[in-house]
Amino acid sequence: MAAELHLGAEGTYLCHYFEKLKLRAYPDPHSPLFKALTGDSIDPYSLQAVPAKFAQFSGAPWTIGWGDTGPDVVPGLVITAEQADQRFARRMSTEFEPGVRAAVRVALAQNEFDALVSIFYNAGVGALGKSTLVRKLNAGDRAGAATEFSRWNMAGGERSKGLDRRREAERLVFLGTAAREAIATALRKFS
Repeated sequence: MAAELHLGAEGTYLCHYFEKLKLRAYPDPHSPLFKALTGDSIDPYSLQAVPAKFAQFSGAPWTIGWGDTGPDVVPGLVITAEQADQRFARRMSTEFEPGVRAAVRVALAQNEFDALVSIFYNAGVGALGKSTLVRKLNAGDRAGAATEFSRWNMAGGERSKGLDRRREAERLVFLGTAAREAIATALRKFS
């Protein structure tokens, strides 16, 4: 039912705020490689190649741009800001907007769609598509769906303060708060 909606400016701001633009590929922050590099005082965000002594550690999924992953994101890849924007727009229009549309069977307001695209982008279409959040939303329980955002705060098997912040901001956007205000509120709540 949300076929006419596309990620709006508020949703883009929300995603960009939490993803941060990185023009060089980096290992997932919860990967063994990222942890090994930081433990050895190597900046994983400026990595041009994986040092041989860390070759046995996985960095998957490698990430670039505005949180973009995929088979073409490999160590040493460098892109421009324009390419990062293009990659983000392409993934939104081909993967995450359609993922929300396929999962949600009720009409959505723009703010609800934006918040859902943000969480789908971060946590995955497959996982969110079958989630209690979506089941509650499809049953008409918007308040119940909003409370489910906070359950998606784990990374690498551990609770993440960064995800607590992101989920609170997404929840607030879902409920109608402007993205900048939602982010500021979430940062204060989880300082």
